[in-house]
Amino acid sequence: MCLGIPGRIVAVADEEAMLCVVDVSGVRRTVDVVCVATPDAPLDTLVGRWVLVHVGFAMSVIDEDEAAATLKVLTEIGEAAAEMEALASGSLDPLATPAA
Repeated sequence: MCLGIPGRIVAVADEEAMLCVVDVSGVRRTVDVVCVATPDAPLDTLVGRWVLVHVGFAMSVIDEDEAAATLKVLTEIGEAAAEMEALASGSLDPLATPAA
């Protein structure tokens, strides 16, 4: 099962393509932020914000307490490890080249 996992936006990767770098428990990946970006605002306003990441997209902005609680629940139900493995392998990276 692929669930959303909290991560903190740490950098803008490509403003024009709406991509930012998200840190999820030490694993960094480029994600699409089109769903959470404010129209006409620079993407760097998102740096430092927590987001819920699902299949390479930041789906919603969440606060730090919600991020911690969600990571705790995912760990307790055993889903955090699978999500972290998917992030580490790059399978959730929208810039990753599909395997042949």
